[in-house]
Amino acid sequence: MSSVAEKRLTPEEYLRRERAAETKSEYYDGIVYALTGSSRRHNLIVTGLVGELKARLPHRCEVYPSDMRVRILKPTRFFYPDVTVVCGEPRFAYDEQDVLLNPLVIFEVLSESTTAFDRGRKFLSYQSIESLQEYVLVSQDDYLVEHYRRDTDQWVYTVERGLDAVLQLPSAECELPLREIYYRVNLESAE
Repeated sequence: MSSVAEKRLTPEEYLRRERAAETKSEYYDGIVYALTGSSRRHNLIVTGLVGELKARLPHRCEVYPSDMRVRILKPTRFFYPDVTVVCGEPRFAYDEQDVLLNPLVIFEVLSESTTAFDRGRKFLSYQSIESLQEYVLVSQDDYLVEHYRRDTDQWVYTVERGLDAVLQLPSAECELPLREIYYRVNLESAE
């Protein structure tokens, strides 16, 4: 992520510019950060997640790919998670229904340039969302999924490793085999 503006923008200015932009940017404390393109491996993993979630989630749940913004209310931040799950009625910040307020599960596919931010400041920001029950980090370099589950005021950390492992998502009443998340992802090739 790289900053695209020196001047701090209000949330309204950010959204006005973002809705007209051809590329995506995230908003963090008034600073706008351009998002870079994704690798083939990243896109295959996101496709695997979206497809498997759609097939396995209860009908009361919806899955959004990376074009759905999530808003953190205080302080105001806007992120584009790689995959977002909502169960029940989705709540949106605006009439355009392009800024989600109540995610249940958020997935981020880790890349070299985003790993520290996804694990650090972004995760801390996500923790302020009351509806968020699970945060999942998916590696591009190993068949490895790190899972954080909210347990009252703590986050419980587990790891699933290998294609035979299964990720349990209790809040969404769903389980995802890593073999399906990583469908057609070849870690041997340079992608």
